[in-house]
Amino acid sequence: MGPRGRQSPSATLAPSQGSCFFILFCLRLGASCPQACQCPDHAGAVAVHCSSRGLQEIPRDIPADTVLLKLDANRISRVPNGAFQHLPQLRELDLSHNAIEAIGPAAFSGLAGGLRLLDLSHNRIRRIPKDALGKLSAKIRLSHNPLHCECALQEALWELKLDPDSVDEIACHTSAQEQFVGKPLIQVLDSGASFCSTHRKTTDVAMLVTMFGWFTMVIAYVVYYVRHNQEDARRHLEYLKSLPSAPVSKEPLSPVP
Repeated sequence: MGPRGRQSPSATLAPSQGSCFFILFCLRLGASCPQACQCPDHAGAVAVHCSSRGLQEIPRDIPADTVLLKLDANRISRVPNGAFQHLPQLRELDLSHNAIEAIGPAAFSGLAGGLRLLDLSHNRIRRIPKDALGKLSAKIRLSHNPLHCECALQEALWELKLDPDSVDEIACHTSAQEQFVGKPLIQVLDSGASFCSTHRKTTDVAMLVTMFGWFTMVIAYVVYYVRHNQEDARRHLEYLKSLPSAPVSKEPLSPVP
C-alpha cells in the first residue's frame, strides 16, 4: 500500500481534465450560435433565431447544420450572392418584415434541393429575381411587396412554387396598365389579362417602325440614284448639242444609170 494521504496521478488529473472538457463544451456551444441570436432546440435540429435584432446584414457565423433560420423583423436591405451556400441542411428560411430591395442572382445557391419554405413577405421587392428563385423547389411567400406588374413578373411567377396560403395577398403596387394597380395579381391573371400581350404589342410596333425606317431609306436611295442618272444624262445631252455639226455637201448627186 502506498503512503497515507498520497493521491494517484490519475486522481490528480481527473478534475483538471473534467474542467477542460467542460470549458471546451461551453466554447463549442458559444461558437455554434451567432452573437445576438438564440439557438433553441428544435425537435433535435439546430434552429437559429435572430428575429428583431436590428441586423442590417445576414450573419456570417451561422452553424453549418442549421435547419431553421429566422432573420425576420430586422433591417436587412439586400441578400448577397452565396449568403447561405454553407447551409446545406437548411429547410426553412424566414426573411420577412425586412427592407430587402436587392437579391443577388446566386443569393440562394446551395439551397435548391433542400429548402422547403422561403418567406420574403413584407419587404421592398419590386421585381422578382428570376435567376435567384427560379431553381428553388421551396414554397415562396411574396405577399406585401411593392411589386411592379409587368411581363417579366408574369413569366417569373410561372416558374415559382408560391405558397398557397399567401398567394392571394400578392398585389400590383405599380403597373404599366393603370387598371391593375392595387388589385391582387392572381385575380388579374385569372381574369384572362396578360402583361406580356402589351409587351409583345410594343415590340411589334417597334419592329414595324424599324422596318418602315429601312423602307424609307431604300426609297430615298432609289430616288437619289434615278435623279442623279437623269442629271448625268441631261449634261451628256447638252454636251452633244454643243459639239459643232459636220458640214453638209452641196454637190449634185450623179444620176443613177
